[in-house]
Amino acid sequence: MTHLDLSALTTESRNPRTEELDAMSTLDLVRAMNDEDRRVADAVAVALPQIAEAVDAIATQLRKGGRLIYVGAGTSGRLGVLDAAECPPTFSADPRQVRGLIAGGPNAFLRAVEGAEDDPALAASDLEQLDLRAKDVVVGIASSGRTPYVLGALRYAEKQGAVTIALTCNAGSPASSAAKIAIEVVTGPEIITGSTRLKAGTATKMVLNMLTTGAFVRLNKTYGNLMVDLQASNEKLVARSVTIVGSATGKSREEAERALGECDGEVKTAIVALQKGVDPATARTLLFHCTGSVREALGS
Repeated sequence: MTHLDLSALTTESRNPRTEELDAMSTLDLVRAMNDEDRRVADAVAVALPQIAEAVDAIATQLRKGGRLIYVGAGTSGRLGVLDAAECPPTFSADPRQVRGLIAGGPNAFLRAVEGAEDDPALAASDLEQLDLRAKDVVVGIASSGRTPYVLGALRYAEKQGAVTIALTCNAGSPASSAAKIAIEVVTGPEIITGSTRLKAGTATKMVLNMLTTGAFVRLNKTYGNLMVDLQASNEKLVARSVTIVGSATGKSREEAERALGECDGEVKTAIVALQKGVDPATARTLLFHCTGSVREALGS
């Protein structure tokens, strides 16, 4: 049996600030966690140029009809699946547009599948089943930067000509070397040695938020900071739609509700129809010619 040497990984190092963790009062324990979490945003800030490069690459491929596919094991895989699941309701994204693959399959989201992360061929098989194409983007998520499942995914994606991005929490990892764009967020030792669901997981969630939010903003899914392409699939989102239309146009709640009713609940269409004083069909035409940009449609 091969024994991995994890001593060089900062995520596996022992944190000197929490060596007496079990002897701390509960208040001191949670204070220590909070102090460590404060370091995460600073670590993410160092990687912002690479994150921005990744956002632009993802937006470019999505415009071409490509997909964003997250690949990870354990916590990393779960975070990818979670971020993918949030895109359809937030941005009216096709559920096939952003996908999350986790080592061991969907059942691994709730319970670990032993050994799944150690099989690089499994990742290639999973991507093959998705019919991976050159216009797709594969983001390999691995705090250690050396998870075999993730490395297998990045190498297979490279062979298919897809854009490859690695998101890790260690510098100079094999995953970074295997990807076109390497996002390295070095969060340092965890409060519990090696428990990367903590700071590394928080950093990963922050970066994934940036990747999808940034890409969909570039795809005109927002107007300013308003979520204008949401799917009003429940009462809260219906109410939010009305608020958004009112905020964007300065119209009363009643006018916003009426416009949404006339526009089949389409927030973008309602905003343009109200602001331009046109019927829904004309508003849709304006948006179509402006690739869905409310700002451009209002200025046209």
